[in-house]
Amino acid sequence: MEFNRPRGTRDFLFEEMRERNQAESTLRRVFESYGYQEIQTPLFEELKLFTTKSGDEIVNQLYNFKDKSDRELTLRPEITAPVARLYLNELEKTATKPIKLFYYGSCFRYERPQKGRFRQFWQFGCELIGAKTPQGEAEVIALCTDAINSLGITTADVNINHLGIIRGLFKHFDISVETQSEIMVIIDKGDKDLLIESLSGDEPVIDNDELNQILLKLIDLVGDKSIISEVEDLIAPYEEPKQALEELKELIELLESFQVENYTLNLGVARGLDYYTGVVFEIYVPELGAQKQICGGGSYSLVKLFGGQEVESTGFALGFDRLMNAVEELTDKEELPSHLDVYVAPISKDVKPKAFEITQMLRKEGFKTDVDLNGKKFKKLMNYADKIKVEKLVIIGANDLEEGKVTVKNMISGDQSQVDIDKLVDYLKEE
Repeated sequence: MEFNRPRGTRDFLFEEMRERNQAESTLRRVFESYGYQEIQTPLFEELKLFTTKSGDEIVNQLYNFKDKSDRELTLRPEITAPVARLYLNELEKTATKPIKLFYYGSCFRYERPQKGRFRQFWQFGCELIGAKTPQGEAEVIALCTDAINSLGITTADVNINHLGIIRGLFKHFDISVETQSEIMVIIDKGDKDLLIESLSGDEPVIDNDELNQILLKLIDLVGDKSIISEVEDLIAPYEEPKQALEELKELIELLESFQVENYTLNLGVARGLDYYTGVVFEIYVPELGAQKQICGGGSYSLVKLFGGQEVESTGFALGFDRLMNAVEELTDKEELPSHLDVYVAPISKDVKPKAFEITQMLRKEGFKTDVDLNGKKFKKLMNYADKIKVEKLVIIGANDLEEGKVTVKNMISGDQSQVDIDKLVDYLKEE
């Protein structure tokens, strides 16, 4: 009988797990430096949480099931919706705003596995709830860029838009909510040909040539802050989108204060879901090719959608797996140090009890310590210590023990010293 891991999942071995843990720790430090605190939500939630957020069509992408009480549940496909639910359950009435929280965890989607896309994947993200915008938006973007930079990824490009510009135009031309959603989904896909066909084909989705031409021109505007003047010219006849443009201009000024320099204004960036209301952004690493997007975020009104009071919210989710791909692609692979501080080597059977005692003493003092359990010969002990690249080898011999000593060998320099057992901890700490 053969057992294989499920399609779209992965096994991570020792070194890869250490690399992922190192990246995770680095990201945590950055998030905490901004005053964010970690939360955790369940791996599964009620199915209706995600259908309310994304529509019934998302069910085909989910691992959903009924429990023994016939409740419809699903493995979480993302963590933003669970965070909104957590806020409503635990924080809405008691927490002082702004609330700064972050999360790290696995998500599940039933979709076709391909390079950079798996059925089980990890997200590292944050939510800023109850902070004034665009100040809050600027800080969130700064946090995101600092987090990515902390991993040594230097080519990431932050693409920023304000959906209020397009939505303001929709309002001016009295476009229905259903039609707005259809167009925003098409823009979100980034398929320019499909958008052109949808707006200027034989049967355009929007039956208004004036608006269609403005939209096609807008989504082509990509560049630095100099393109703002072109946006101003395009929307000059219409009052409804102007407030959003002013907010975007203020955001740009604030980004400079937050020392965010590597950004691009991209009027073609959209989020295909209706609860995104203001600034949105995506971050691309060009070297990753078709899977270049490593982050998506923006301002949203998801809490209101779930029945809570309107509250300003901004957040993002980093695709942790793609981040790791970017780290591998763009940074020099560093040789990781040994997973141990000390390796204890008993060189005869009769000293093993004392070797185990010394091992436990070192562990309790905070040293990552392993000990030979298999009775290796001395040469194999040395070879093993060299293979695992441990720096300190504590050799336990019968003659040394009679004098209350052990031999400590530095595997890098080759130096070794006899050390009193009762002074071993201090000696290792000083080394």
